[in-house]
Amino acid sequence: MVAQNPGTPRELERYLRPENMAGLGFEQVCGAAGAVRTRTAFNATVQVFGVSLNPQVIQPGDVFLGISGAKRHGAEFVDTAISNGAVAIITDTAGLELLPEDLSIPVAVVANVRKSAAQIAQAVYGTKDKSPTLFAVTGTNGKTTTTFMIRSILEALGEVTGLIGTIEMSARGQIIPSVLTTPESTQLHGVLARMAQQDVTSVAMEVSSHSLSYGRVDALNFAVAGYTNLTQDHLDLHGTMEDYFQTKAELFTAEHSQSAVVMVDDQYGARLADQAQIPTLSLSLDESNTAAHWRVIELEHSGLGHSFTLAHRDGQVLRTRTALPGMFNVANAALATVMVLASGVELDALQKALDAKDPLSVAVPGRMQVVAESPVAVVDFAHNSDALAKALDSIRPGANGRRIIVFGATGERDKTKRPDMGAVAARHADIVIVTDDDPHGEAPEPIREQVAAGAQEVIRNERSETVLYNIAPRAKAVEFAVSLAKSNDAILVAGRGHEVSQDVAGIDVELDDRVELANALNLHGFVTKS
Repeated sequence: MVAQNPGTPRELERYLRPENMAGLGFEQVCGAAGAVRTRTAFNATVQVFGVSLNPQVIQPGDVFLGISGAKRHGAEFVDTAISNGAVAIITDTAGLELLPEDLSIPVAVVANVRKSAAQIAQAVYGTKDKSPTLFAVTGTNGKTTTTFMIRSILEALGEVTGLIGTIEMSARGQIIPSVLTTPESTQLHGVLARMAQQDVTSVAMEVSSHSLSYGRVDALNFAVAGYTNLTQDHLDLHGTMEDYFQTKAELFTAEHSQSAVVMVDDQYGARLADQAQIPTLSLSLDESNTAAHWRVIELEHSGLGHSFTLAHRDGQVLRTRTALPGMFNVANAALATVMVLASGVELDALQKALDAKDPLSVAVPGRMQVVAESPVAVVDFAHNSDALAKALDSIRPGANGRRIIVFGATGERDKTKRPDMGAVAARHADIVIVTDDDPHGEAPEPIREQVAAGAQEVIRNERSETVLYNIAPRAKAVEFAVSLAKSNDAILVAGRGHEVSQDVAGIDVELDDRVELANALNLHGFVTKS
């Protein structure tokens, strides 16, 4: 069930915090963060019922955290926070200088507001003492699918579940659309407290490198952390792959997690399993990797997906399957299964749930989502080189069929991956159609040209038979791809997945790849999946 018409961001905020809270004295809130009260005389009667970094979403009874932003300081907007019901403010020394001398609410100062936000939220919402069992999944690709699979397994075991990630936040089947892969720490602690009120017992959560860099998952304790893979992405934030890796590695410390499961089929996974500071199980798709604690064996095609066995080096086995196409979904399914096992579930109980409910075949919106089978037509979120290669390799056209890909690169993000994405597409597809993704504030034409340049280089030197097109807008590119397709071909529309609008110069343009692909298939006489 979807939350009905949540409305404005301020109205939406109500879904991200518990109801009917008892409140916490401002003095206790300050104590949780080591905040020092200043200026306004302390009023012992002030009770805090919530916390927010955003003055626009403040609820009555909140403490407002005035944080330094990229362009403005949050303390500049204290009047908005007060008008919305803020009863106190915690800021830094720079913010203190921006506050009026005669401010009507108590003020406290900390050295770093962002670093303190999670501790403040934990104290206000009580998540240290009452929180569901938490599962964290990190890595470049596969986070969303793996968390959906974890939730599906837990539900098959009879757990009451929640989910926090790119596509949605959910508790007991009620869905709230997500804005960030991982919410701000204030919202995260609030929504976990709400889930605890609703008797949710387990939550699967995506943990991005941004969330680790910005302290969004601070003051949480994950029962099991999982690692999928690490490939080039987000270098606009991290600068180097080493910094990207070290940021991910922070999740695998006692500060954040109790135990871990790590895919060790890339160099970073092998390093992570070796250096992790918590009990860690290694997992491999390589049947010959007998050093791994768990490995995938007896792999067989099963429809578009696979059946397989998970074998522990001590002789334990789990047999299961996933209907989702691609070896990377075998990896996601294996990781989800071992993570649930690592949380303390009995092997026999897990095997019974896998057999009875087929939980690893759960549909994930916009993740290798099959729109038609003749031609094979798939929408996927793949938006970096590694994900594109794996997605293209996973779609199997009929005899003598061709692979056709429609994709672009996102504006205002890591520009270095654009030509490489084009090169990967030209190596793995027969027809490459470069189009727009989310240009954001960039002009779309140069982005397409940078992607196409990488494809042209490969066509010139390696694959002269690959055909390249540069077509915009995106809906036109999708329709053109279908117009070229025969029933034994395979079409991949990549990069946007579940997204339903395209950001063009700050304007949201309605666009859903799944809808456009289905419409184009119907237009050209093909049958789509219901």
